[in-house]
Amino acid sequence: MSDQLKWFKSSHSDDEGGACLEVALSTTIHIRDSKMTTGPELHVTAPAWAAFVSAVRPEAERNVDQS
Repeated sequence: MSDQLKWFKSSHSDDEGGACLEVALSTTIHIRDSKMTTGPELHVTAPAWAAFVSAVRPEAERNVDQS
């Protein structure tokens, strides 16, 4: 299924070898290591993802509510 998903990573990520995640939005949110794209994925519900994003980046909550 992950081959059909549109994966993206933060615009703050680069190719310098740091720890980056990729995310694909679907009915379930898919999260994976950007350097191990064929490795395991973490799947969370949309409400759980929204809670995570608002906890680590409070200003993002306003942007999510407007979309």
